[in-house]
Amino acid sequence: MIVSPNLLSVLYEIVEIDAVYFTHYWSSIMTTNPVALVTGSGKKRVGAAVARALAERGYAVAVHYHKSAAEAESTAADLRGLGVKVQTFAADLRDEGAVRGMVREVLDVFGRIDVLVNCAAVWRSKRLEDVTAADVRDHFDANALSTFLCCQHVGLAMVAQDQGGAIVNIGDWAEVRPYLNYAAYFPSKGAVSAITRCLAVELGTRNPKVRVNAVLPGPVMLPADMPAEEKAHAIQATLVKREGRPENIAQAVMSFIDNDFVTGALLPVDGGRTVYAPE
Repeated sequence: MIVSPNLLSVLYEIVEIDAVYFTHYWSSIMTTNPVALVTGSGKKRVGAAVARALAERGYAVAVHYHKSAAEAESTAADLRGLGVKVQTFAADLRDEGAVRGMVREVLDVFGRIDVLVNCAAVWRSKRLEDVTAADVRDHFDANALSTFLCCQHVGLAMVAQDQGGAIVNIGDWAEVRPYLNYAAYFPSKGAVSAITRCLAVELGTRNPKVRVNAVLPGPVMLPADMPAEEKAHAIQATLVKREGRPENIAQAVMSFIDNDFVTGALLPVDGGRTVYAPE
């Protein structure tokens, strides 16, 4: 096939324009700032507070959500107001393919992941007599499996980075002294502690600059549907006699990120609940 010189000239111009466009496009998205992926940060709960603390520190933020797209966009808009790059990513973290795809997308957009904070979780109350195998699987998939998959895929990406990275999981202090009527929930959160220790070893032996820790919250942002009596009891059982704030958890997360000599650690942030037994 013979191509005319005029056509070739036009094609070269198109290619040159596209190259300029894509160079500008990627330079506008890629960032030299550190990058944090925060799961479950779409809703205005602990994850959003963690994302804000990171944004205030200058991190570009990948806001993960499952179904709450509108809330995630609202959170992202708030964070962009702090002058950092933010993008939302939808994924069902119980699905390995979805997690792998999300991690690939974050890396494609930002070029790196320096921090992962696993905040996504479910918490449902049910009498032991009513708990089904499906309830247990649901909690383990949402709380334990999702944490493992994110740690695995983000962690291995961090291993490949010269600067490594920091992972902070969110567990629950009450795995050591469970409340009644949460028999499906607390075993799944207990697994988060084991995952934290295990992945600290697995990833740290591959790249000593990759660290994995966990924050174990106490009564912080208690569920709106929690009975008033149960909520009051949870608060009175602390030494500080008040409900914690999401910012308390965010501060603990930041301390793990800042201290590069800590890995495999579990930090209760529970108002003294772990050491105090008023009953």
